[in-house]
Amino acid sequence: MSFMQRYSRSLEDWFLKNRRILPWRRDKNPYHVWISEVMLQQTRIEAVISYYERFMEALPDVFSLAMVSEDKLLKLWEGLGYYNRARNLKKAAIKIVEEYGGIFPTTYSEIIQLPGIGEYTAGAISSICFGENQVTVDGNVMRVFTRFYNDSSNISKDSTKKKIHDTLLSMISGDAGNFNEGLMELGEVICIPNGMPKCDVCPLKEGCLSYQNSNYYLFPVKDEKKVKEEVDMTVIIPIWQGKTLVRKRKSPGLLHNLYEFPNMVGNKSVEEVREWSLEFGIVENIKKSIYYTHVFTHKKWKMQAYFVTFESVNCQDMFYRISEVEERFALPTAFSPFLYQLKEELK
Repeated sequence: MSFMQRYSRSLEDWFLKNRRILPWRRDKNPYHVWISEVMLQQTRIEAVISYYERFMEALPDVFSLAMVSEDKLLKLWEGLGYYNRARNLKKAAIKIVEEYGGIFPTTYSEIIQLPGIGEYTAGAISSICFGENQVTVDGNVMRVFTRFYNDSSNISKDSTKKKIHDTLLSMISGDAGNFNEGLMELGEVICIPNGMPKCDVCPLKEGCLSYQNSNYYLFPVKDEKKVKEEVDMTVIIPIWQGKTLVRKRKSPGLLHNLYEFPNMVGNKSVEEVREWSLEFGIVENIKKSIYYTHVFTHKKWKMQAYFVTFESVNCQDMFYRISEVEERFALPTAFSPFLYQLKEELK
């Protein structure tokens, strides 16, 4: 008898008794599950809850998501990063409205055709909301699987992910949704990635080879992280009559079409900053602000900021009070420390 044929019932029972009460678990509404799963792809559950509740208050259904402006959508997504995920949510919502009359498709084969939805999210929605026999393979699931089996296959390889997916799919013996959520929950709260797993309360410990061998720390096996490219950046924080300037980032790539403080590549001198600032108006004073390093998935921005105070400006409509910036614009996390510093400066 295989792993899950023997232990899936124990896993489901454990999950139903111990699952955390989360806002997207109050029902099996696919819209709720969809939004939560996309938010959770790079963010811990504890951090996501407030973002999720804010998002649902503003956009409670697929129709409101399909109709929302991009600026408002990105403002709601502010702080979660990976802003293309939010854009894809809107694209998928439009497709659901136009092709399905606003009713969420009910099968894996339909769901996976929606923009921005891959195997993991399609498996989660179709199993949790519609009871379809599908599996979800994320980092938590791969960690549980490889530790249970003492499997040293490299989880960075697609072939390993496929093996885990296919193996788990063949082992579902009960409710697929509970099975999937149980594995993910187990990886989040018991078979944790950092620190010692809580094996004494794990429902799978009797069959777990890593538990028997006390070598959980060897799994999962994955590629070493690549060294991130470091980029020096200079940021100016314009000040005029108690207001500041933010603009949409037009350069392609990172943070495209989001709002930012003016910036350019390179570690520029005060004189270079002064010359660069002339496009906005007549400079009164320049003062060095904070130095901040922001880490993206593949890059690291090393940013030196300058407060640039203007006597007069030639683009008054681009200057806003800080309260307006906070209320209206999606300012990426890379620039948020400078906004905080500006608030301190203007006190």
